[in-house]
Amino acid sequence: MRAVWPEELPLFFRISATDWLEERGWTVDETVRLAALLREHGVDLLDVSSGGNGGPAEIPVGPGYQVPFAARVRAEAGLPVAAVGLITESRQAEKILANGEADAILLGRELLRDASWPRRAARELGATTPAPPQYAWAI
Repeated sequence: MRAVWPEELPLFFRISATDWLEERGWTVDETVRLAALLREHGVDLLDVSSGGNGGPAEIPVGPGYQVPFAARVRAEAGLPVAAVGLITESRQAEKILANGEADAILLGRELLRDASWPRRAARELGATTPAPPQYAWAI
């Protein structure tokens, strides 16, 4: 990809750090090794998620449950990472970044539930963001 992707644009790669199948699936150790290779091949940021489609598995779903995978990859592979996984509160996201567990926070379902999440989070954290012109009348 780096051979054809413009140098000034970031190259992100999304991975499931584990598929939660301890004895027969993809592991976090393998993810760390792959992340180091991806760094060497020009990937700028690894979006660290996890699987759950490989069969019956015990998945400890809870707020930020995938963040430890991102933190481990960041620490051991030296590749910037984005954390995901039930990150729903602005202070939760800020703490993940402040603790050095991730370099970015990516949101999916939370933005489907609340499209104004980024502006609300900025306000809760003491920042302001301009409203897009087409939304200014609704503020």
